Amino acid sequence: MQNIHPKTLQDLEFPTVLEQVAARCNTELGKEQALKIQPFADKGLLKDVLGQTSEYLASFSNDNRIPNHGFDSVNTELKLLKIENTTLEISGFRRIGNICKTVALHQKFFKKFKEYYPLLFVQAQKLEANIEIPTSIDHVIDKFGEIRDAASEELRSIRMQINEVRSKINQSFAAALTRYHSSELLDEIKESVMENRRVLAVKAMHRKKVKGTVMGSSKTGSIVYIIPEATLSYTRELSNLEFEEKEEIQRILNQLTDDIRPFDYLLADYQDFLTHIDITAGKAKYALDMNALLPKINDEKELFLRDAYHPLLYLTNKLKREKTWPQTIQLHTENRIIVISGPNAGGKSITLKTIGILQVMLQSGLLIPVHERSSVCLFDKILTDIGDNQSIENHLSTYSYRLKNMNQFLKKCNNKTLFLIDEFGTGSDPELGGALAEAFLEVFYEREAYGVITTHYANLKALADELPHATNANMLFNSKTLEPTFQLILGEAGSSFTFEVALKNGIPYSLINKAKKKIERGKVRFDATIAKLQKERSKMVQTGSRLQDEESKVREEAERLEKLNTKIKSKLENYQELYDHNQRMIQLGDKVNTAAERYFVDNKKRPLISELLRIVETENSKRKKTTAKQSKAKQAQKKQVAQELEKKIVKVRHEKKIEKKKAIQKEKNKPRPVFKIGDRVRLQDGKAVGSIDTLEKNKAVVNYGMFTTNVSVDQLELVEASKN
Repeated sequence: MQNIHPKTLQDLEFPTVLEQVAARCNTELGKEQALKIQPFADKGLLKDVLGQTSEYLASFSNDNRIPNHGFDSVNTELKLLKIENTTLEISGFRRIGNICKTVALHQKFFKKFKEYYPLLFVQAQKLEANIEIPTSIDHVIDKFGEIRDAASEELRSIRMQINEVRSKINQSFAAALTRYHSSELLDEIKESVMENRRVLAVKAMHRKKVKGTVMGSSKTGSIVYIIPEATLSYTRELSNLEFEEKEEIQRILNQLTDDIRPFDYLLADYQDFLTHIDITAGKAKYALDMNALLPKINDEKELFLRDAYHPLLYLTNKLKREKTWPQTIQLHTENRIIVISGPNAGGKSITLKTIGILQVMLQSGLLIPVHERSSVCLFDKILTDIGDNQSIENHLSTYSYRLKNMNQFLKKCNNKTLFLIDEFGTGSDPELGGALAEAFLEVFYEREAYGVITTHYANLKALADELPHATNANMLFNSKTLEPTFQLILGEAGSSFTFEVALKNGIPYSLINKAKKKIERGKVRFDATIAKLQKERSKMVQTGSRLQDEESKVREEAERLEKLNTKIKSKLENYQELYDHNQRMIQLGDKVNTAAERYFVDNKKRPLISELLRIVETENSKRKKTTAKQSKAKQAQKKQVAQELEKKIVKVRHEKKIEKKKAIQKEKNKPRPVFKIGDRVRLQDGKAVGSIDTLEKNKAVVNYGMFTTNVSVDQLELVEASKN
């Protein structure tokens, strides 16, 4: 593969994609390097980078998350290490130590999970392991950025002496403070700190009574700050020791710098590795945001982008919560060139740019937002002619620029080229420009180049129909609303809907009719035929989509019923087994009961034992020999079935109980009949019919002919009203 021209990258807005990737990197070096990403010339290296990005993307959805790779740049330290007799600062050592530890952590992680991240494991193992650098740094510098006492014996000794002297200073100062305070020579604040030293706050009038060195006075002059004479000698000793400490620290840092200096190349490799990991993580986050993946890369020169999205458009619409329409397009040896036609604002250019930007992204090591069954090939050159490219500096018009660009296409175009041309042939006289564009297209076709062009020219549509390995395509357009549907349809040219769009925008019909008369009748009929075909295609697509949805619903319902049927069969089998088992147990119980009754009568044990043994042996002969595990499993299954059956019985009983309660409640809610003497009635739970003889309060005397009974009115129901 060859590097792709910067103008092509600019036409396809690839720098904007890189800005979005850089925004997802964690480190400054990662952001800088992400903006410099270029298409790969080495196919093997490209596949490695794509595979690593895909592995990092997978880490977001599994439990083995890759460790944090954040680091601070050590470029300044690397420059200093190349210069003899230089010394690094403590902050520089800490940055170097952190980089070494982070790399070691990643090497350990990828080694542990190399089955999940094989390519990242290989990348990490290329680095030379080194634990001496961080160990040496940690021996000298603690986690707070301070030099350890154990950095050298000399430093330990000096610091012990410093602590002793400071202790003596504090003791002598405390003694002087107590003495002069009791003599009432000090101000109320008693003491202060000047130049990092404790000083007595002496009243100005008593300054001569206090022996020591004057360090200054207050703004008002009422207080003089004095170091007591007793602490002066210790203070000088402390200054000398602090100077020795500083000298020893500098010597230690010089030695540490010299120890690390031979490994400057390794530190550079470590930093490059972590920068690469940061860029890979940025690419993976970008892929996650737009549902991108690594499609299959083939060697058969086939480009099949299924449900492909333009990344910039997809992310913009995602923020706006608007729908983005995917496109499906296929180029292969039998269909190398596609000519897309249709009305303006229908999505031709965005389809063209989608193909171009996805191809460039893939060849630059980025994952692309397509369906997982997509398949792509790699091109040596990607040539584009997109947008208005007037050049005031070079005095070039749009058409002049395009001719110059086409000349470059003719020089570079071959069977490993993908060309993308928007509005092919425009900028000149339609007939002459169309004829020249047709000639260019024939040359590209003869050289077996792959390409996609957009056009309104009828002669290019006709040429695509004539060439065996080229095809027409159109962007669907709703002829009723005259709005685009943003769907690409292969196999037929599209109408520009010129007059229909003009009519919708308020152009008088008489003027449109006049315009139609000025062009050839055949052209109008040709455009009308294409428009009609598009309408039919649109109807077929809608019908097909509806039928597909209905078929999908029917299939889902059939699957659901099949699963339900299987489940019911399984339950019935289990219930049948349980029923058979229970019946057998009843029969067995009957036999045992018969033997028990016989023993009860004759009280003979021998026949009883003999009968019981016969029953047991008969039952055991029916049983299959099973292992303890199988027996346990069978018992568990029986128990489960019994529990399920019990639950169902309880449920049925509960439902019946609820129904009964509802019936009673319904009966209670019924309007109570008004009874009067002579009404024919019967008890609610009885069949005998009688007549009411007397009514008193809530009681009634019912005459059944042979006898009478006194009952509550609430227990009666009316059979028929009495006839007066």
